[in-house]
Amino acid sequence: MNSICSVKSGLFVINKMLGKLRTLMRTLDQPLQAYIVTNSDPHKNEYLSNTYKRLEFISGFTGSSATVVITDNKALLWTDGRYYTQANSELSSDWTLMKSGLVTTPTEGAWLSQNLPKGSIVGVDPQCIDCTIWQTIQNELDRGGHKLVPIKKNLIDEVWTDKKAAVLNEIKPLALKYSGKPSGEKVENIRKAMLEKEVDTLIVTALDEIAWVLNLRGSDIEYNPVFFSFVVLSHDSLNFFVDEKRITNEIKDHFKNENVDVTIQPYGDVYNFISSIVKEVKKVWVPKTASYLIYSLIPEQKRYCEPSMIALMKAIKNQTEVEYMVKAHIRDGVSLCRLYAWLEEEVPKGGVTELSAAAQLEKYREETDDYIGPSFPTISSSGPNAAIIHYRPSEETNRKITENEIYLCDTGGQWLGGTTDVTRTMHFGIPSQMERECFTRVFKGQTALGTTIFPSKLKGNCLDAIARLALWKVGLDYGHGTGHGIGSYLNVHEGPMGISNRPFPDDPGIQENMFMSNEPGFYLEGKFGIRLENIVHITSAQTPYNFNDRGYLTMDTITLCPIQTKMLLISELTPCEIDHLNSYHKKCLEILGPLLKNKGYEAAYKWLQRETLPI
Repeated sequence: MNSICSVKSGLFVINKMLGKLRTLMRTLDQPLQAYIVTNSDPHKNEYLSNTYKRLEFISGFTGSSATVVITDNKALLWTDGRYYTQANSELSSDWTLMKSGLVTTPTEGAWLSQNLPKGSIVGVDPQCIDCTIWQTIQNELDRGGHKLVPIKKNLIDEVWTDKKAAVLNEIKPLALKYSGKPSGEKVENIRKAMLEKEVDTLIVTALDEIAWVLNLRGSDIEYNPVFFSFVVLSHDSLNFFVDEKRITNEIKDHFKNENVDVTIQPYGDVYNFISSIVKEVKKVWVPKTASYLIYSLIPEQKRYCEPSMIALMKAIKNQTEVEYMVKAHIRDGVSLCRLYAWLEEEVPKGGVTELSAAAQLEKYREETDDYIGPSFPTISSSGPNAAIIHYRPSEETNRKITENEIYLCDTGGQWLGGTTDVTRTMHFGIPSQMERECFTRVFKGQTALGTTIFPSKLKGNCLDAIARLALWKVGLDYGHGTGHGIGSYLNVHEGPMGISNRPFPDDPGIQENMFMSNEPGFYLEGKFGIRLENIVHITSAQTPYNFNDRGYLTMDTITLCPIQTKMLLISELTPCEIDHLNSYHKKCLEILGPLLKNKGYEAAYKWLQRETLPI
C-alpha cells in the first residue's frame, strides 16, 4: 500500500472510531455530553507504552503532549507550540487544532464551559488525569453549570478492540558503582522529609522516582528505563506494588544488600490498599502529579498534596552520578563525531536519508561501552522537516539529506549511569544568508545562557529571556522551552526545575549538581529549523561578592560535539563569544581526539580537527 492510501485508510478508521465513541457516550447509564482523553497513563509518563496510546488511537496525533475533547459534534485537540505543525499534518478535517499557549486559545475547561448546554456531564478516566488538572477543569466547568465525573472504564478501550496488553520486561538492579547511594539510605532520607512535614505515609506514583529510590531499572516503556509499579512508604514499611513474577532472587538479594525492607504487593491492589490504610493514618503525602483516582481515595482532611520531595532529591546528582553523566556524554561525543564525519563524506554521494542517518548513529552508539539504547526517538530532519520541532522520521516522511538544505539532529542515548540529549544543526553545502543569521542568533543565545552567573535557587523562568534576546532583537523567537532537567540513566526529561518563558509551578530553583539542557532554536515553517542543545552541569561560581550569602552558580557544558562554524556570521560575534567557542572546541578536541585516534576512527578524528579550528 502506498503512503497516500495508508494515510487515507488510517483517517477512515479514526473517523469510524469517533462515531463509535460518540454512540457509547450517548448510551451510558449517565450519558456524556463530552469526553476528555488525556495523553497519559496512571503514572503520568511522558512516553507511553502502546497500551496507553489512546489519544493517538482516537486522533492519529503522535506527539507526546496533547489533550482531546470529544462532544457529539466536535473533536478538538489541544497541544503546545512544539507540535502545531505536526498536528496540522496528522489531524483529519474532522478535528479542530487548539493551539495551547496562545492568548486567543481557551483552555479545555473554558471551552467546554462556554460551548456545552447548561448542566452537561463531562467524563474522564480518573486514572489518567492528575488531581491538579482535574481540579482546574472542574472549577472551570462549575462556572458554566457543568459537572466533571470519573469514568473508571476507559471509553477508548471499549472501541479499541485489538489493543495489546502492556509489555512487562525484566527488572534489573542498578549496581552501587552507578547509583552512588544505596536504596536504604535514600529511603531514610525520604522518611526524614516526611517527619519534617508531619506525614506518616507517602504515595509514589512516578516510575522514574520509584526506579531511583529502589536502584532498579527496567524497560516497560520505550526509551525510559522504568517499570510499572507503585510504592506506598510509611515510617516502618515500604510496600512495592508490582507483578510479583518479576521479583527475582537477584532483586531480593539487591534489597538485602542495600538495607531496604520491601513488601511485595500485586500491582493492581494499590487502590484497595490505599483505601484500607486511610482509616488508620493521620496524614498522607499524595504528590500533585498523582492520578485523581488516588487523590479521591484519601479524605481531604488527611491529604498533604504537594510535589514529591523525591523529584528534587533525584534531580540533585551525587558525585557518582555526576561522574557517570560526564562519561556518558564523552561516549556520545565519540559517536556523534563519527556520525557527522560519515555524513560529510556520504551526503554528497546522494544516498543518505533521515532514517539511514539515524540508523548509522545507533550503530556507532552500540559500539560504545555500557550502551543501553536511545533515550528518545532520534529527530533526524532535513529541510522543511527540521521546522517540525518534535519531528520523527518515518517511511512516509523520510527525506534525503542533501548539500542544499539544513540538517537538524536531536538525539540522545542511555548508558549505564548516564543519559544524553544533544542537538546539532549542520549544512553540508553552502548555507544561505538567512540560515546563517538565524543560526548565529541561536548560538549567541545558547552562549549567553551557558556562560551566565546567577543566584542559587533562582527560578528557571528568570533565565529564559537570556537565551532569546539575540533572536528578539530582530523579531524572531521559538515556541518551546529553553531547558529541562535530565535523568541519570533515567528519563531524558525530568523535573521539577526547567527553563521556560512560563514559570514551572513547582520549580524549587536551580541548584548545584543539577543537570539541564540549554537549547534555544528557530523554525521557519516549510523551510528549515535550527536548534543547538547542550547538557550543562550546574556548578558553583566564584564571584567577588556573595550578596546575602546566597551563593552563585554557573553552567559547565558536558556535551562534546563541535558547533559548525561555517554556519556562523563571525562578524556578528563578540570577542567573548569567539573566545567561548574556541575554548569549547579546544575542550572537544582534547577529550575526544585521543579516544578517536586510539579506536582507529581516523576519518572522525580528522573531521574533529577541522571542525574545532579556532576562528
